[in-house]
Amino acid sequence: MGVPAARIVFDESDRRAVADAVTEMLSTGALTLGPWTERFEEAFATEHGATHAVAVASGTAALEIVLRAIDVRGRDVVVPAVTFYATAAAVVHAGGRPVLADIDPDTLALSPGTVEAVLTPATAAVVLVHIGGLITPHVDALRALCDRRGIPLVEDAAHAHGSSYDGRAAGTFGLAGAFSFYPTKVTTSGEGGMILTESAEIRDEARIHRDQGKGAFTANHHIRHGASWRMSEPNAAVGTVHLRRLKEFLETRRRVARRYDAGLAGLDGLRTPVEPAGCRSNYYKYVALLPPGVDRAAFKRAVAEGHGVRLSGEVYDLPLHHQPVFAEYRDARLPVSEDVCARQICLPVHSDMTEDETDQVIEAVSAVHRRLAG
Repeated sequence: MGVPAARIVFDESDRRAVADAVTEMLSTGALTLGPWTERFEEAFATEHGATHAVAVASGTAALEIVLRAIDVRGRDVVVPAVTFYATAAAVVHAGGRPVLADIDPDTLALSPGTVEAVLTPATAAVVLVHIGGLITPHVDALRALCDRRGIPLVEDAAHAHGSSYDGRAAGTFGLAGAFSFYPTKVTTSGEGGMILTESAEIRDEARIHRDQGKGAFTANHHIRHGASWRMSEPNAAVGTVHLRRLKEFLETRRRVARRYDAGLAGLDGLRTPVEPAGCRSNYYKYVALLPPGVDRAAFKRAVAEGHGVRLSGEVYDLPLHHQPVFAEYRDARLPVSEDVCARQICLPVHSDMTEDETDQVIEAVSAVHRRLAG
């Protein structure tokens, strides 16, 4: 049997709960900004130890709304070069200018040094991305740096549902955190996003922006340039049901990661992720770096064709300054980002992954490593 790159897990009781919720909302006609949205917001805030949560249409919308609330128009926003397109796109759509910073090779995240190197008097915000669900141990130092400069720290926590550092959850280290519920995420609502914040002002601005900039749900008085960023009630119900499984999913994913750690430890030149002391990752992705010179495409093809193991998509195969849409940044010097993006692979981690599947991946990676890197 093969091991797929990703698997979305809803058991029979989950499916029944979602079906009951949809029947209820179709009976009442409450299909947007109703009781399920409120339940999802309350549950997600509680799960992450946050005061306020605002459900929106996507993780990208969540980040853009936060940046609009800060008002980054005409100003710089620092983002890591190793992140998804949407991190920088949210800055552009909010009227800001992305400024690309290099990353720490051990955490795949910004560091105080890489951020300080690109700060200017025009910097409006810094966006910290938790790649693969790993929270950098430098998060407090980054927050302190931003506080000294009077710059908001915003978290792109699209990968980090349930991840924590020093007992504090992702999304609670900065002014606000933006989460995604795309189908492959650790918990999903089908499509959707969430903003976590301690700021009542950010909460209120987010509620206005998500509903076409209206001052009230029942009025046609538009006070912000918002958009149709609401989360539907069916999506909120799916998210609420799936969130109940988060702790269970995290334990399974962490067991898989520990098995990978042990099984791949002897492969020369293959660098597996290191979870820093105090960090508790959700292992949304298990990011490993191939030895220099190994052809990634050939490696992925060999484990798929020879062993039935599909490696999931990289995070990410191109740094932002190599993306065609950001061609104006192509001459940027970001050597760590370029090296990491060129060599990384992501091993399958499923929320219901079996030991047999995990061992199959270890055997496949080990065999192909011996052939291509030996």
